[in-house]
Amino acid sequence: MPNKVVNMVFDKDYSPAQAWREYLHLSQVEVANRIGITQSAYSQYEKSKTVRKATRIKIADALGIKPDLLDF
Repeated sequence: MPNKVVNMVFDKDYSPAQAWREYLHLSQVEVANRIGITQSAYSQYEKSKTVRKATRIKIADALGIKPDLLDF
């Protein structure tokens, strides 16, 4: 796991999904389009402290990472 991602989660209080998205230089719109949802729906996932396993898998696939990397 990249140190920058960990720092964003703990220093900036980002969700793991937001930290990974920003680390990968993707916009919310890009990730939402990859999942097939609206940007506002994806934004709610990023703000949520708990995300269903199926949703976490979809987000991880859209980011090109393993789902476990979103669960810390």
